[in-house]
Parts: sequence; C-alpha cells; structure tokens
Amino acid sequence: MPQDPATRQIWFINAAHVVCHYMLLILATAVLGMVLHDGATFGAEYGPILALGTGMFVLYGMGSLPMGWLAEKLGRHAMMAAFFLGVGGSLVLAGAVSGPWGLAAALALAGLFNAIYHPIGTAMLVEAAGERVGRAMGNNGVFGNLGVSCAPILTALLVAQAGWRWAFIVPGLVAIALGVMWLRETPYDARLHAKGGRPFPEIPRAVVRQAVVSLLLMAVSTGFVFNAFTLLVPKLMQERMADSPGLLPLVGALAFFATLFGGLTQFTVGRLIDRTTLKRVFLPLALALVPALLALSFLQGWVVLPVAAVSAAAIFGQVTVNETMTARYVAPALRAKLYSIRFFVGFIGAAAASPAIGYLHDTTGNLGAVMIVLAGFGLITLVCALLFPDRPEELRPELWARPPAAVAAE
Repeated sequence: MPQDPATRQIWFINAAHVVCHYMLLILATAVLGMVLHDGATFGAEYGPILALGTGMFVLYGMGSLPMGWLAEKLGRHAMMAAFFLGVGGSLVLAGAVSGPWGLAAALALAGLFNAIYHPIGTAMLVEAAGERVGRAMGNNGVFGNLGVSCAPILTALLVAQAGWRWAFIVPGLVAIALGVMWLRETPYDARLHAKGGRPFPEIPRAVVRQAVVSLLLMAVSTGFVFNAFTLLVPKLMQERMADSPGLLPLVGALAFFATLFGGLTQFTVGRLIDRTTLKRVFLPLALALVPALLALSFLQGWVVLPVAAVSAAAIFGQVTVNETMTARYVAPALRAKLYSIRFFVGFIGAAAASPAIGYLHDTTGNLGAVMIVLAGFGLITLVCALLFPDRPEELRPELWARPPAAVAAE
C-alpha cells in the first residue's frame, strides 16, 4: 500500500467503487440460479425475482440526496466506513434470508448504504487527484467497471459451486474486511493538504448553468441505460448465445468479456479528458451508442458479443465524462452536494431499470423491446451531449478571466 495519504485514499475509493457496482449486479446473475434451484421459494419466473432488487435501486438513488449534508455533519471518513460495513453486512444478511420479502428488504438496506459511495467517494477522489482529475476518474471508472465485469462471472461460479446464498455472503465478507482496513486508516482530507494548487476559477454563471442543466438532464437517461444494460447483460448472453441451464458459468464469462471492454474504454477516456474538452470526448460516445443498442434488439449468435462490447464501451465511457463534468464546472465547496443531486436524479432513472426490464421481458418473451427502449434513452443522451458547452477554458482555467472573444481568437 502506498505511503502517501492521498494515494492511499485513492486506492480505497477505487476499491469502494468495485464494491459499489459489484453488489448492484449480484441478483442479475443469481436470479438465473434461483429460478433453477430454488423455484419453490422464489418462483420460477425471471422478471418477478429480478424485481426484488427494485428497493435496492430506489434507495441507492434516493439515499444519495442527503449524503453531502450528512458528510458535513459526520465526516467523510465515517461515511465511507458506514459504506463498507453497511453494504457488507447487508449482503451477508441477503444470503441468510428465508424468502422473497426478506431478500428484498436486505437488498434495499444494501442499496441505502451503497448510496454513500458516489456523492462522497467521488468528491474525495477528485480532491485527492489534484490536477490530474481526468486520469484519476478514468482509473476509478476502470475499478467500477471491474465490479460490473466480475459480478456476472464470479456470481455464476459461486452459484454453480456453492449455491446462490454464497454469491451474496462472500462479497459481503470482503466488503466488511475492507471496512475494517479503512477504520485503521488515519482520516485524511485532501482539501486541507493541497499545496500549490490553483484556485478554482470564476466561471460565468450562464456557462455553469448550461453545463449543470445538461448534466442533470443526461443523468436520468444515462442512469437508466447504464443500470438496465449492466442488469440485462447476463440474460442477453443466455438468450442469444448460451440458452442451456448447464452453461451458467459460460453466461457469466460472456457477460464479463462484454463489459470488460467498457473498462478499457474508461481508462482511455480518462486520459483523453486531460487533453481535450469534455464535449469532444462525450459526443462520439453518444453517437456510437444508439446504433449499437438498436442492433442488439435483433442480433443472434456470437456477433452479439462484440456489439455488446461496443455498447459497454460507450456507456461506461460516458460515465467517466459525466463525473468529470462536475469537477470542471463546479467549485470544490459545492461538489459533494451537487454529486448528491446528480446521482439522486440519475438513479431515479436507474431505479426504473429493474422493473422495466422484468415487465418488458415477461410481456414480449425476450430482450428485443428492452434494447429499443434503451436506444430511445440513448437519443436523449445524444441531445444533451450536443447541448453541453465546448470551452477551451476547461483545459486552461486561467482563460475564464478573459473575454470569450479573446479566447476564441487564440
């Protein structure tokens, strides 16, 4: 573990990002085993079991709203300790329940604790990163995607080897162990230790308003698309490529490879962000997403894997860009609160993903209609990308003090 406190904090925040996204997707793969092996308790239909995660996503989104305020009262270090221990304990509880309502309640509790991560962890990461925010956000995105990618394959292996309950208990114990390690860390606030950092520039209010409005509008659409896509990938692979009960581990592996490409994109996007304006990275990603999702509404066989990988790349790349938008256009004192609002708005869309997938799948019998709906939301994101400001001052903050005409003339 690095000795520098800022670097150590970044490592813990990155580990928390793995936990955050991994736990959200356990049910999406575990449900395939529950239908096969525990149908007497939970039923034999995919949609109703998947819908047990609705409370988790609702509280994950709604719970993010007060987190910035709570961090001011309780401290960020204590909040992150609550994240690790609360999520871990809730997952262990989810593995010990005896019926559907108990599972729904345990997952909802996990979602409430999970709501801590993005508003608090992202703000801590941005401030610990200093001048290299894009790189830090890209790396952090890779860790989040690692959680997304590993959840299907590790959950499938645990379900196949030990049963669905251990698919919740094992990651819960890992989260608790990380929480104990975090409690042993000395609390560190990067805002109090910044040396030689540039003061945040005075950005014109009209530009900030344009950026924030675009950011909040796209938060709903990207939240729905991100959550829906990561939830449905295991089922998509099962329907189109491995429709056999004995191939559950293969389904997990295929979902892993499809989403892994998204992580590689985040690594690249993070470095591009430090070299160019956000819009010039975001717009190509938004343009690529819509046709890829439409193609997934009808494709069959092995061609689904590369197209799903392209979709994952566009979706996860957008997440890195979106989270950097706040760092570039919002002053440090307001970031945790705006991250709270942004993730609250975003996960209103995310909370709708689980029941929407279940309903559309059970109504149509496949995921074709779901992919068309996701493409429609992708169009909304594309419009927001077109509306977002494209200002060279993002890379040279000192230019904000000069008239726009003078900056454009350079």
